[in-house]
Amino acid sequence: MEKQITEFASGNEMAAIAIRQIGYDLMGYYPITPSTQIAENLDAMRAEGKTDLIMIAAEGEHSAAGICYGASVGGGRVINATSANGLLYAIEQFPVQSGTRYPMVMNVACRTVSGPLSIKGDHSDIMFLLNAGWPILFAHSVQEVYDFNIIALKLAEKVCLPVAVAYDGFFTSHQKRRCLRFEDDKAVKEFIGAKKENYPFFDFEHPVTVGSYMNEPDLINNRYQLHLAMKEAEQLLPELFGQYGEMSGRYYGKVEGYQNEDADELLLLLGSSYDTSLEAVDELREKGRKCGAVTLHVLRPFPEKELVAACKGAKVVLAADRQDSYGAGGGNLSLETRAAFQKYNCHAQVKTLIYGLGGKDFLTEDAVKMFQWGDDRNAPEFVYYGVSKGNKEEKKDSGSFFAPLTQDKTGLGLTKARKDEDGKVKIITGSLNETTAMPKRLAPGHGACPGCGIPVNVNLLLRAIEDPVVLLFQTGCGMIVTTAYPRTSFKVPYLHNLFQNGAATLSGLAEICRRKQEKGEIPPGDIIFIMVSGDGGMDIGMGSALGTALRGHRLILFEYDNGGYMNTGYQLSYSTPKGARSATSHVGQAQYGKTFFHKDMPQIVAATGIPYVATVAESNPADFMKKAAKAAYYAKTEGTAYVKALSACPLNWNDKPATERKVIEAAVDCCYFPLYEVEQGITSLSYDPVKSGKKIPVLNWLSMMGRTRHLKKESYSEIVNQLQEEVDRRFRILQAKAENPLL
Repeated sequence: MEKQITEFASGNEMAAIAIRQIGYDLMGYYPITPSTQIAENLDAMRAEGKTDLIMIAAEGEHSAAGICYGASVGGGRVINATSANGLLYAIEQFPVQSGTRYPMVMNVACRTVSGPLSIKGDHSDIMFLLNAGWPILFAHSVQEVYDFNIIALKLAEKVCLPVAVAYDGFFTSHQKRRCLRFEDDKAVKEFIGAKKENYPFFDFEHPVTVGSYMNEPDLINNRYQLHLAMKEAEQLLPELFGQYGEMSGRYYGKVEGYQNEDADELLLLLGSSYDTSLEAVDELREKGRKCGAVTLHVLRPFPEKELVAACKGAKVVLAADRQDSYGAGGGNLSLETRAAFQKYNCHAQVKTLIYGLGGKDFLTEDAVKMFQWGDDRNAPEFVYYGVSKGNKEEKKDSGSFFAPLTQDKTGLGLTKARKDEDGKVKIITGSLNETTAMPKRLAPGHGACPGCGIPVNVNLLLRAIEDPVVLLFQTGCGMIVTTAYPRTSFKVPYLHNLFQNGAATLSGLAEICRRKQEKGEIPPGDIIFIMVSGDGGMDIGMGSALGTALRGHRLILFEYDNGGYMNTGYQLSYSTPKGARSATSHVGQAQYGKTFFHKDMPQIVAATGIPYVATVAESNPADFMKKAAKAAYYAKTEGTAYVKALSACPLNWNDKPATERKVIEAAVDCCYFPLYEVEQGITSLSYDPVKSGKKIPVLNWLSMMGRTRHLKKESYSEIVNQLQEEVDRRFRILQAKAENPLL
């Protein structure tokens, strides 16, 4: 046995430790709860100089999978981590990787697949990977997360397949436990062995083509080879488990059982629920019930022989699924268990329970109740455990919901838009004080942090729009803090869709609304469709937004730019300032924060040729509302409008809520966030701090926030100079465009 030391750590932390010890070459990733901590921990190790892992922050999980695939084709050792809809977003990439036989490892911190949106843990995501050609190991403990990450890479490189290591999100991923890890990284590296490439991609003397076009019979031969590789993994796993046991003292099998040898009743579960069920088994054994529990360490290849052997003496097997294959009479675990029992003539009765969806707690008493249900001969063979019925007779609390805002309440006549003789749109609006009479579509009853800029910016946008509005929020803080079921903060029609597809969703909604108006199915009249995005939504969702803009749908894309993926705990986004500290751009002896410049999204959108693009800031509210009214005019008459606001986040910017307007004002005055508009392709500056004599150095603004305050140190002066030069360059371009309509 190799020498080991104790760690008190979570599953995500132990995964990161294993990844560091293995010495991977590259990680392509995108933050998604609850797997994000793996990348965060690895980035912290990078900052401290403990790993030289190349970490590439993709703009979405689909690209992260592509980054990993490219690096694995190139011969690198590659790691990824994801969860839930992130796995689904990338799923078309996974058969590509297995079909072309390139090894890598991906951790899946299992989480509920939406909608409705839930970030809690169940197994609805990992089951989508069953048919992708990846071996899947499932860890039910923090210790197993560490161990299986090491075993997984050796398996992957032996059979030339990518391997997934799955475990329960928020249970195994976040709960800390005492674990053992190898003291010397060399022991891990020697267990895995050197990387061997059968067909080196960079061998220019013997060039290869990867992923060629195939018809029959070649494709079926390819799939047969994939089948044979999975059979090889099935035969190899016991050997690898044995080798790892000799090195660690921890011996695993494909199936693990507890008190199952003589049990009449068995509870079959995946993940952390298995450990909970052991207490129920002990409790019932003391009462004379012959109960036991079984779990799987391997989902693919499915260990049918080992599972049947573990259950051979039981009369009843209660297959508890933390997901459902809707319409099939059970989740994938129970369906495959039934198939295995039939194949090997196991006569135990299989009953199916769907439980724990959305991270619903599973306690010892729940396991006891499951055994009691299984003992009831009159109980159906398929049930949802833990469902609660609503009370139809219960009266709604009228004080809990808001009266709808119809146009007779919002059409105050304070804001008017018209074109003058030159074809320019003129906005006539009331004073700031007069516009406060506009009822708020977003109610004050939300859960945003003190000082959060999201409700401020959304309400400022809507104060100048008197037409009826329909809102779509992409996933993010703005959505999460306003729609916690069964309450809502919205007094107008509201829809949510995921980061990567909000704009496309809203374009479909807008077009069908107008079709219904044409048919007379709903009343005619102007309706302003607005997508609200932030928290990095214009990274993963940029493709959808640009497609919508290019098609020219009549709607507003409103981005609250808070400079990070805030709803997942503040990881870097493409709009985070260069040099800023985040959970995936740590500051340390080997790293200074984010390594590349912030994305200029308004200019990117302007390049699509839409009729109106504008930047706004709460420090200039009159300018903000005039631009909002102009965006609404274009959205109901000509096409797509885009408005971007710099949005404060005191929690993650690490400053004071009471000073946020001054922080925003400083960002405008240093030209990091210039105020301008691009109307019908012509740029005009709304505010020029150079001409007004108010321009300040970028460092003045950076010094106001904890996330960038370290840049005041002399050792980071080069980074500050680079940022200052880039900010000045971009502003000079805007000045030139404002002076020359052809630019």
